Amino acid sequence: MKKSLTIAITLLASLSLTACSSSSDSADTSSDESSTEAVSSSKKSSVPAEYEAALNKAETYANSMDMSEKGIHDQLTSDAGEQFSEKAATYAMNHLTDVDWNANALAKAKTYQKEMSMSSDAIRDQLTSSAGEQFTSEQANYAVSHLDD
Repeated sequence: MKKSLTIAITLLASLSLTACSSSSDSADTSSDESSTEAVSSSKKSSVPAEYEAALNKAETYANSMDMSEKGIHDQLTSDAGEQFSEKAATYAMNHLTDVDWNANALAKAKTYQKEMSMSSDAIRDQLTSSAGEQFTSEQANYAVSHLDD
């Protein structure tokens, strides 16, 4: 009985030490994560808040509204739009990544085809118009050539 009790106490002590060691490791990891967040936070703070806000808006326009590059820039700087400075808009456009402008043009083209029953030529004109979507000719041609007939 004494042997069983001694073994049980030894096992419990070992488990306790392991748990303490593990807890200490996670505290170290937590400390490392805090340091990383502090460094990351200091990097972010070097970018003006207006620039970050402009980038967030640009990402929304590109990913949720399928807008063109020129259309987004104009929306960011327009007095009737977001009213960001030219520098903030330029920062946003330079840091806007992973946008497939052809896919955006195609999504807009499909909307015009489905909801407005527009012809391919009218869609191309709308996609490239300075008063319309402002996609490039290449992007509009891609979109029109990939529409369902």
